[in-house]
Amino acid sequence: MPETRGGWGTKIGFILAASGSAIGLGNIVFFSSNAYKFGGGAFYIPYLIALFLMGIPVMILELGLGRVTQRSLPNALFSLTGRRGELAGWFCVFNAAIIFMYYITILGWVVGMWVGSFGELWNTGVVEKFTTGPLSNSMTYFFNMISEANPIFYVILVWLFNALIVMKGAKSIEAVVKIFVPLMWLMMIVLIIRGLTLPNGIQGVFYLFTPDFSVMSDPSVWRGAFSQMFFTLSLGMGVMVAYASYLPKKSDDMQNATTISLMNCSFEFIAGLAIFSLLFTFAIAPRGGSISMIFFVVPEGITRFPVMVKFFGFLFFTLLLVAGLTSSVSGVEGTILSLIDKFGLSRRRSIILVFIIGLAGSILFALPRVIDPNLEFDGTLGFTLIDFFDHWAFSYGLLIVGLLELILLGWLCDIDKLITFINEAARIKLGTRFKVLVRYILPLVILLILIMGVVDEVKDGMFGWNYETGNFRGLYLYAFFGWLIFTIGGGILFTFLRRHQETEKASTGSQEEKT
Repeated sequence: MPETRGGWGTKIGFILAASGSAIGLGNIVFFSSNAYKFGGGAFYIPYLIALFLMGIPVMILELGLGRVTQRSLPNALFSLTGRRGELAGWFCVFNAAIIFMYYITILGWVVGMWVGSFGELWNTGVVEKFTTGPLSNSMTYFFNMISEANPIFYVILVWLFNALIVMKGAKSIEAVVKIFVPLMWLMMIVLIIRGLTLPNGIQGVFYLFTPDFSVMSDPSVWRGAFSQMFFTLSLGMGVMVAYASYLPKKSDDMQNATTISLMNCSFEFIAGLAIFSLLFTFAIAPRGGSISMIFFVVPEGITRFPVMVKFFGFLFFTLLLVAGLTSSVSGVEGTILSLIDKFGLSRRRSIILVFIIGLAGSILFALPRVIDPNLEFDGTLGFTLIDFFDHWAFSYGLLIVGLLELILLGWLCDIDKLITFINEAARIKLGTRFKVLVRYILPLVILLILIMGVVDEVKDGMFGWNYETGNFRGLYLYAFFGWLIFTIGGGILFTFLRRHQETEKASTGSQEEKT
């Protein structure tokens, strides 16, 4: 028999857990790097359009789906659309599993930098295992660290933390996020105050809010904003469906989705204030992707602080660790709940199974073997694997899941009943426009983004041959097939494995009662 499901003790507990899932490593640095890349304040426009056009509506759907079925994503879609929906749900779970496995590896690296922040990180050193030229202190420390075995120990530690936090489901998660989420906001406010009180720190803020509207014609700006919206709000991962399945019947999905989304985006905006003020003081541009911002760019700025370098370095990496844990926990919980709902496993057995498989994957992404001593690419085997699989699971997988969700909920189930259920507890009612948005506008937007991405892949040679440079980039192609085998192969296997009879009855009965 499956265990008693339980639920959130308070509404604020759910809001903090869901917003904690949405607020992660990328939120702290993503907005800054993209605002710098895409015209400063001009990036607000596509970002906010993506938020209100797609982010909040899709979250409303996912919260409503979880609440109406009281099940995790694969099992919720099974109860509404049968095997085809369940297959899409398991594709989502396996795609999210890849993301959270390498996400926890990156968290392990954060732990390594946190340890180094007590002193060694800020000391000038020499890269021992690489033949590249001079590097900053943070780059030196980082590449020496990931080329050794210590990060594997750090990854194990992060997985143990995740397992402990999800031990009692919503109850233990709620207890942790009530401490962690307010702590994140407090630490970020401290960093903003430090940045604004540095000489010329306010100039960085002026740059952030000075838009360059000429970049608005670049399709990559819009594609980047819409693609990121799924990840930044934890959509297309099964997380929000799982968390919503713990909610009572009388919950306002409209209000919850708007609150969670605005809390997440507000945190990104104030993070932009902190990063721009901290870095522009020392003429350091917030450039590069999330990993380079986390491990190289921001630490370089902290190194130049006139006083309290170790304290603010410790504060920054503590902030990253806390934010990362609230996100990784949600992904682990979504996977565990999917196993419980499908197979009727106990929570303890599900945690052990997810822990073993997830840890193996995270260690694979942490492999310290040096394969690129010149640092022309990523340096180590593990880092290179992260780059390859992130390209497919993050850039494409989340959008594909979103498209499948919209098609399944908009066309293959009775969306009118789902909207009616959501409206029962909502102060602001969904109408015909929302149905049109779900059925026509959002699928077309996501499909257009995916087509644009495929066109860029062909031009850049990610599928094999780059026609402009004449170079073969087949390693991305191999990763593509590996990603497909893991997600689709795993999805098919889990879809057609025998469903626990008690679970199936509960799922079907719950859906019939609510709709």
